Amino acid sequence: MAGLTALEGVALVGGGIYMLVMGLLGRPESPQQAEMGGLTLIALGLIPLFAARGLLRRRSWSRGPALITQIIALPVVWTLLRSHGALIPAGIVLAAVVLTALYQLVRPTTVEALGIRRPGTTPDA
Repeated sequence: MAGLTALEGVALVGGGIYMLVMGLLGRPESPQQAEMGGLTLIALGLIPLFAARGLLRRRSWSRGPALITQIIALPVVWTLLRSHGALIPAGIVLAAVVLTALYQLVRPTTVEALGIRRPGTTPDA
């Protein structure tokens, strides 16, 4: 689960770096938009990277950002699957990663391993 979350973070940071470099060195229609998009993707990529680190260390706070990352990725999956060409296989791969990560994050064993209490339970004394 931490690996999938980290993979998504690396992909976002990599895409952001690519957009940033192409905005600076390439010939985009709007260099400012390409640069800002690259910086945004890099910033968004840091969230799942920090969450993956927290998941590896079994920190309860890390589940929230990891879940949010997966939920945000669902519209991206939908868009890729509704497109054409090479984007459809990319959408299938991303869908598999997102759904697997979501499942792993909500499993009772994960909740227990992260030390997250269910509502209405009392802490062990």
